[in-house]
Amino acid sequence: MRRLPWLHRLCMGLLPVLLAACGSAPVMQADPLARSESIAPVPAPPAARPAAEVTPEEVLQEQIGNVDLRARQAQDLWQRMRNGFAIPELASAAVQERTGWYAARPEYLRRSFERARPFLFHIVEEIEKRGMPTELALLPLVESAYNPRAVSPAQAAGMWQFIPSTGKLYNLQQDWWRDDRRDIVASTTAALDYLQKLHGMFQDWHLALAAYNWGEGAVSRAIEKARAKGEPTDYANLRMPAETAGYVPKLQAIKNIVMRPELFGLALPEVPNAPYIATITKTRDIDVKMAAKLAEMPVDEFVALNPSHNRPVIPGANRPTLVLPADKVETFRQNLESHQDKPLSSWQAYLLKAGETLDRVAARFGIELSALKAINGLAGRTRVGAGQTLLVPRQDSAPGNALPARIERPAAEPEVRTVRATHVVQKGETLMAVARKFRLPVAEIKRSNKLSGDSVRPGQRLIIETTAVVQKPGTRGAVLAKAGKPGKAGKAKLAAKGKARKPVRLARR
Repeated sequence: MRRLPWLHRLCMGLLPVLLAACGSAPVMQADPLARSESIAPVPAPPAARPAAEVTPEEVLQEQIGNVDLRARQAQDLWQRMRNGFAIPELASAAVQERTGWYAARPEYLRRSFERARPFLFHIVEEIEKRGMPTELALLPLVESAYNPRAVSPAQAAGMWQFIPSTGKLYNLQQDWWRDDRRDIVASTTAALDYLQKLHGMFQDWHLALAAYNWGEGAVSRAIEKARAKGEPTDYANLRMPAETAGYVPKLQAIKNIVMRPELFGLALPEVPNAPYIATITKTRDIDVKMAAKLAEMPVDEFVALNPSHNRPVIPGANRPTLVLPADKVETFRQNLESHQDKPLSSWQAYLLKAGETLDRVAARFGIELSALKAINGLAGRTRVGAGQTLLVPRQDSAPGNALPARIERPAAEPEVRTVRATHVVQKGETLMAVARKFRLPVAEIKRSNKLSGDSVRPGQRLIIETTAVVQKPGTRGAVLAKAGKPGKAGKAKLAAKGKARKPVRLARR
């Protein structure tokens, strides 16, 4: 355990006789868990002072610490992360396989870590503030390759891959203006809140991660079933879908590479142990291009740091947070000061009236129809009606003409379908293997085929049946209500029937 300097000084002040007898100040012992070749020597403690001279402020400062000594000593962010690795090691054939998979794709790792460079320090900082294992900073590589704009077929979005419902539970705004699941700062806060909750439920990081992938209810039920059968309930032995069984091994594999990249002939890109981004809160509407201009940075770089905004204007009604490079914040503030009496946005919200068409609106506001559609995210022959809000060029330059805070996306009514397919049992294939291939419970396959036992024979035809929730035409995607992502064979058979769109896994985050 690291000695606190304030406690050391207190003891020194109370025991002058003992120290005099010893003849020298005590020497701090090395942390047995520290890697001496990677961590700078621990500095000598300051000269002792009488206890009366140690102020309460100093005691408090030492207690809160702000940053762990080893984190401050780290040469780069990778070493700082290694110092905080705390999830128990997982050793299995799956880990070896995934480690080899990642190690054989150095370009993929390089692109992913380069993408993470601007915000990796922020993630590590937030994890350390909560006392969580720093391996969790590598989880977005498993989820999205650190891509804030990643969207799964199940409509999970962002670097941490939240589905809409879970995102709303963790206060991630999703409407016409923005999607906070893509926000670097907000989504990181939400993901760590969720992971903390899961760890509190299961008291085990492997199970917490399994629940992040599979769902807390699914993991809880799997544990109860195993306990009822007298089986082990740890992650390595728990019965779970193949995707979840391979989820933690992926994180362990990336951890293995980050811990000793030289063993795999890899070199991690340099990531300084210093903040790259900072945030600033806006209360006035501002165009994305204007924000980039005030920060004196390219628009594409600003958008890359602020991917949550859906429109070319950011309304100030909800006090949005803008993410800027740390060295651009003062520049932004100074330039903003010079624009106090000028409008920062050239757009306004317009409520479509009965009988109005997009052509008429475009002509009224002097904008090309194609540009009006693009700005409002209207594709092809998308219909609009009275009461729908459109973004149009601002005609009134008054700064007080504020945009509304929220405009909810119109919800499309889903269509429920039954998906049926036939699977021919292969030689050596068990009923459990078929169930895993199609991500269905064994009991459901037995019920669909009126099977009394668990045995199947090669050549036997099994009916594979599940329920799909499919969005109406003109909307995106289909989400399976029961089945997850089937294997290649199962996926091909379901798709061949033409009963539903592309089958996808049911994301639970």
